[in-house]
Amino acid sequence: MPTNGSNVPGVQVCSLKVDVPQLIQPGTTYRIVRFPFGAAESTDRFEMHQTVQPDGYVVTDWSTDDRSGLIWPSKAGWGDLYAMIQWEAASASGGYTELRDQYVRDPLGLTPNPTDTTATEHRTPTPGGQFYAKKHGIFVDPAVPVALRVTHNDANPRLLTLAEFKLVIHHAA
Repeated sequence: MPTNGSNVPGVQVCSLKVDVPQLIQPGTTYRIVRFPFGAAESTDRFEMHQTVQPDGYVVTDWSTDDRSGLIWPSKAGWGDLYAMIQWEAASASGGYTELRDQYVRDPLGLTPNPTDTTATEHRTPTPGGQFYAKKHGIFVDPAVPVALRVTHNDANPRLLTLAEFKLVIHHAA
């Protein structure tokens, strides 16, 4: 577990961004959005998104390992989750009629806690670009990672062209 921020007062923030397109297969199975580490991320002062995970697992390639999409909260508290998601246009034939996104606790079943989804949204495409932002609050715990997941119902794989995922942890009495 991260020990770097558990006794630090104030909010603790992890802010991730990826502008390398990710090919998302169609269907009802949600895919974890993956994020790069180190200098490529916006901020991770409290070490919530590290290549060496709290359980000792080491992510060697962020672009192929779903664990690169996990934020491990630095302390227990009230977590404000933020996401920004941008999709490429639907394909010309068999294009998507629905884009889906959600936050999830322990999406890979790494802890004894059950996987728990929240803030699931099913969106119909709008004229122009498919750009979405969302915010949702949940209680977080250092032993339970959180992630952002997406899917779509296009007949073909579609690119997620840009994504941001942020966790802000507030003290909860």
